[in-house]
Amino acid sequence: MSQDVSVLIGGRAGEGINNAGMVVAHLMNHLGYHVCMYYDYPSLIRGGHNFALVRIADRPIGIHRERADFVLALNQETIERHARKFHDGTAIIVNSDAVRGGGQGISITGILKAEGAPAIMGNSAMIGAFAKAAGIPFDTVTTVFSRHLPKGTEKNLAVARRGYEQVETVHRLAPAGTGGRPRALVSGNEAIGLGLVAGGLAAYISYPMTPSSSLLHFLAENASRFGITVIHPENEIAVMLMALGFSYAGRHAAVGTSGGGFCLMTEGLSLAGMAEIPVVILVSQRTGPSTGLPTYTAQSDLRFILHAGQGEFPRFVVAPGDPEQAFSWSCRAMDIAWKFQVPAFILADKTLSEGFSGMDPGVKPPEKMDAPFLRDEKTPYERYRVTDSGISPLAFPGTPGAVVKANGYAHDAAGITTEDADTVRAMTEKRLRKGKSLADAVAKLPAVNSPGHGGPDTAVICWGSVLGACSEVCSDLGIRLIQPVVLSPFPAEEIKRTLAGVQRLIVVEENATGQLGSLLREAGIPVARQILHWDGRPLTPDALAAQLQEAIR
Repeated sequence: MSQDVSVLIGGRAGEGINNAGMVVAHLMNHLGYHVCMYYDYPSLIRGGHNFALVRIADRPIGIHRERADFVLALNQETIERHARKFHDGTAIIVNSDAVRGGGQGISITGILKAEGAPAIMGNSAMIGAFAKAAGIPFDTVTTVFSRHLPKGTEKNLAVARRGYEQVETVHRLAPAGTGGRPRALVSGNEAIGLGLVAGGLAAYISYPMTPSSSLLHFLAENASRFGITVIHPENEIAVMLMALGFSYAGRHAAVGTSGGGFCLMTEGLSLAGMAEIPVVILVSQRTGPSTGLPTYTAQSDLRFILHAGQGEFPRFVVAPGDPEQAFSWSCRAMDIAWKFQVPAFILADKTLSEGFSGMDPGVKPPEKMDAPFLRDEKTPYERYRVTDSGISPLAFPGTPGAVVKANGYAHDAAGITTEDADTVRAMTEKRLRKGKSLADAVAKLPAVNSPGHGGPDTAVICWGSVLGACSEVCSDLGIRLIQPVVLSPFPAEEIKRTLAGVQRLIVVEENATGQLGSLLREAGIPVARQILHWDGRPLTPDALAAQLQEAIR
């Protein structure tokens, strides 16, 4: 019998809900299940309701479901706010000091007092109680705590043991029958960071902006281990210009932000386009416009990213849908930025960036492209030499015999400012040829993902983190699924080949205007139906299945 179980942990900000969710996720991962975790929190400095949803299954999954099979309630609000997720079989464990009635109760105050433990360890008592309710041996709790709670392990275990002893087993979760080793539980931002490092990252520059901030924290914590420089400047304008300085000097640089921060970067982006300076840019989307919902998700910045910056210049945009894609394509983004001397975007969102799921620890980075086109010492150096490919030779300050210019004005092949019409035309055409060379290279990459399940008549097409819900539902309903991973240069011809025989195409995305749908129509690809979702919360398999079933009737 297949296993698909969801655990909800809820409480006040400051009670360690995110950490508690991660420990539960690690417990389930240790039992061999596929795991994903979503963390929900308001945009408040202090207070508010926080909760984590951990889902496990014995098949690959990418997002949580609507229901909760176990509820760990540290406060009354958790019971009241999430009642619609409960069902007849939901096992509820509550902090009896704060929650009135319902389920099995443990006195967190009493446990902490008995062990002389600080308040933050209250969630360890709740995790211990969950382990007993789920029939998980305490030895497993000990193993997981020892590995993932290295500070205060013994005290946390003592608190967890008391919680474990105060409840009864109600729904036993046996180890999964997959036979596989535990997977690496990573966030999308961590996967992006690992991909950037594998791609040769030398410097990461960022100003904290949810939901990209955790990448800054991850790389800063591991800067010595990775051998990279990590800088937090005073604002996003400084971030972009500093990154361009690193790249101009020959060091692979990347930046991270969200929509509001990227607004401030767009003048620097245009400088990168005109000066042909490679840079990688993570834009992790959240609900807009303006400040919008800073801690919630969206897929509404696609058009912005495709057209940001004044003037016309080529760019690379990739939108990974899961951690493994995030790792592989972040590595490729760095490779592409330097080979073609263009801005390369990694377009993520809160669901991917801050969500946790399993990734194969043995995943390898993709094969690298040819090395960047570097200066030939036998030829007088021209930074913007006109070439058939549109790609000009790179050299860096300090290179003997080379004057290395970076010019945001219209310029000639040597980088000297000019307003001559013929030269401006030639330089513009050179940059456009570079865009064509980039498109030709993308055509040789797996730019369109098609998992392969389902019949030929109907297909769903999606992008980004919606892949999780779409993959699961399309597999269950027998519908073909197509996911363009690269969104610029838009792989229209590959999409058309993948859609051969499809009579009805349904687009699924998390915005209100159907931004991928409009790109498809511009490419001459007809769209029969759009399923759009824009409330800031991830589209779940439950909601998508109902809408898809109605659409294919």
